[in-house]
Amino acid sequence: MNPAIIKQLIEAGLPGAQVDVMGDDGVHFEARVISDAFAGKLPLARHRMVYATLGDRMGGEIHALALKTLTPEEASKAGVA
Repeated sequence: MNPAIIKQLIEAGLPGAQVDVMGDDGVHFEARVISDAFAGKLPLARHRMVYATLGDRMGGEIHALALKTLTPEEASKAGVA
């Protein structure tokens, strides 16, 4: 799978999110997702929200996805934008 496709899927499922996806082997990926929708949610809930945007591809076409999920405020404090 192409990282650009994963980025599109996450952006479609979390409108307004800023998404960066990296991965060279086609099955293992890393993503940073910045979204207002994460406000007040614990990391596990945030990850589930991202996984939901990918549906059946998780565990299939996408073998592993390492996530960093941030609100815009958290990203700003961390110097990520």
